[in-house]
Amino acid sequence: MNFGVEIALNKNRHKFTETEMRDFPLFMRNPQNAIDPKSQSPGNVGYVFDGIDGSQMAIWTSMEDVISKEHVHDYDEYFIVVEGEYKLIINGKTMIIRKGDEYHVPKGTPHSGESKKGTRTIYAFGSKRAKRINEDR
Repeated sequence: MNFGVEIALNKNRHKFTETEMRDFPLFMRNPQNAIDPKSQSPGNVGYVFDGIDGSQMAIWTSMEDVISKEHVHDYDEYFIVVEGEYKLIINGKTMIIRKGDEYHVPKGTPHSGESKKGTRTIYAFGSKRAKRINEDR
C-alpha cells in the first residue's frame, strides 16, 4: 500500500484499486487542534499535536497559493509533502519539494517558502511552533 492513498474495494471485480485522498482524514482535523490563523501563513489551514517533550507535529493544507516569509526557528524543523508542491528557499537557493519528498531545516537556518493551492504537508518541530485557536498566548 502507498502512503497518501486509501484502498477501495471494487465490488464488481472483487479486487482492490487505489483512489487518491483529497484531504487529511477527519480524525486528524479535529477543530480542538485547529491552528490559530495568527500562527500560520494566510491561506493555510492547519492542525497541531503536542509531544510530551515540548515538540510539535502539524499538518497543513494550502487552500490557495501561500507565501511563507523568511524566518528563523531556534529549533529544528522537518517536513514531508503529502500532496502538491512546496518551494523551499534557503540562502537564495530554491528547492522544489514534491509529493513524497522530505526536508530537514536545522535550527537557526533562515528559510522561506511557497506552496501551491492544494498542497498538503506534515511537519515536526523540535519545540512549540503553533498555537491553537483560543489557546492562551
